[in-house]
Amino acid sequence: MGSNIWVFAFCCLFCLPLSSQVTVSAKRLQYPLIATQTDNYLYRINLKTNETQTAIRGLGFDLTGSTDLTDIVGLRLYSSGTDSIINASNKKLLATVRPETPTGAFRFKASLDSTVYWWVSVQMYTGTKLEHLLHFTPTRLETADSSISIDPKNTDTPYRMGVALRKHRDDGVHTYRIPALVTSTQGTLLAAYDVRRDGSRDLQGDIDIGISRSTDGGQTWEPMQIALDMKNWGGLPEKFNGVSDASLLVDQKTGTLFVFGLWMHGVINPDGKWVTDLTETSTDWNHQWRNKGSQPGFGVKETSQFLMAQSTDDGKTWSKPVNLTQMCKKQEWWLWAPAPGNGIQLTDGTLVIPTQGRDAQGETFSNITYSKDGGQTWQTSQPARTNTTECAVVELPDGGLMLNMRDNRNRKEKGGANGRAVAVTYDLGENWQRHPSSNGLLPEPVCMGSLLAADGRLFFSNPNSKYRRQHITVKTSTDQGHSWPEKNWLLLDQGHGSGYSSLTKINEEYLGILYEGSQADLIFQKIPLTSLVSDKP
Repeated sequence: MGSNIWVFAFCCLFCLPLSSQVTVSAKRLQYPLIATQTDNYLYRINLKTNETQTAIRGLGFDLTGSTDLTDIVGLRLYSSGTDSIINASNKKLLATVRPETPTGAFRFKASLDSTVYWWVSVQMYTGTKLEHLLHFTPTRLETADSSISIDPKNTDTPYRMGVALRKHRDDGVHTYRIPALVTSTQGTLLAAYDVRRDGSRDLQGDIDIGISRSTDGGQTWEPMQIALDMKNWGGLPEKFNGVSDASLLVDQKTGTLFVFGLWMHGVINPDGKWVTDLTETSTDWNHQWRNKGSQPGFGVKETSQFLMAQSTDDGKTWSKPVNLTQMCKKQEWWLWAPAPGNGIQLTDGTLVIPTQGRDAQGETFSNITYSKDGGQTWQTSQPARTNTTECAVVELPDGGLMLNMRDNRNRKEKGGANGRAVAVTYDLGENWQRHPSSNGLLPEPVCMGSLLAADGRLFFSNPNSKYRRQHITVKTSTDQGHSWPEKNWLLLDQGHGSGYSSLTKINEEYLGILYEGSQADLIFQKIPLTSLVSDKP
């Protein structure tokens, strides 16, 4: 976590009176450990005393269970004084230690005369393996005349390494958003994302689709390349030729990779009229999901365009884009667009991607688009449900396709009916039926989520909240989505971010996730499949 970012603490509270004069409470923090950061915060500790002065001499800790103590550059203990949040202006270093054994302590002298907040952070070596885990538990507070044990809860939960794949201002880019992640037939990880060069907002803007490759399971990544960029098409500046919302797809039979994106040429104003005479200094802006920002028809001055590019060399190079708009979009629809994330290949070889749009009345919907000839031609299905948008698709063991959808109804619904909309089709989307888990089992703050089928299980990731884009969590279902028991939830990042995520199976042992987290624009983590299903009753 950068020193200029305030840290909020949420989970795993324990509170013990240390004596009649001193009380300590601590909150465990769950963030990905980023090796390029000096401070990855692990705990917030609050001390209170009713005495004039209490002499503090140290804080003990236990690292038992950590994979390798040599991964640790150092542990740091800070004070933020009476402030319950920490930032660059209020933090004061109390002690630093580089542990050589699993048990140790911060040694320092301090005087406690009121409420004070401490923060424990760790710095990891840049070469730390993503599979390595860190365990940290505060064990005792040492005063001048006593050593009092602390007995925190949930200490079996490890801290996991993460890669800050894309950070704010990397390569001179303002913001990176909208992750997509797949594993190629060669075992290469391909990550796609919005390269928002000038600002953080959605289309329209100077936005391209970027690609990053990893050939070692996500440990290291090659420099960013650009897969979709419409440059100055039609004589307009790049800020009026943005491409966004990437989806990735792998043809397991041929190894061909596909990237899809939504291109907006110029600006269609709130009245549905294409704006003329745009220049580099023009400030006109609209979005395909707002008012009449995309309209019926097929032309670039009528509606946003659906693009596809291919790679036949494992993602090293990409073809010129093909425009699928007229092939698939219904003329009366206001919009037809990729749903960001990833597509799938069915057991019969059919290629399927999740898509979304706006119907003849401008109402939003989710659906699928598919190809039976290896990506040469495509067809789009009937909407699965209205008032939904970004979605994810998997094939079920019985041959059905499950579509898991962001549901706009959840903007107002914060009760028991809050949850992702889920529908199933057995005829490639000509007909849909509501799944029993719909609107109730998978809470959301109205945000994109990811769904993956692997090893007879379903895996789902999103911000596990009805209210805010925080608590990025991976959940596992062993009964094809009929239940998602809490014992099979894995919290990765409790902090607030943009909240989008994309899941892939890396190999027989690991799942990969790329998400918009609290520590960077895009974070990659590698999770053992065995850690996603609990054997607890």
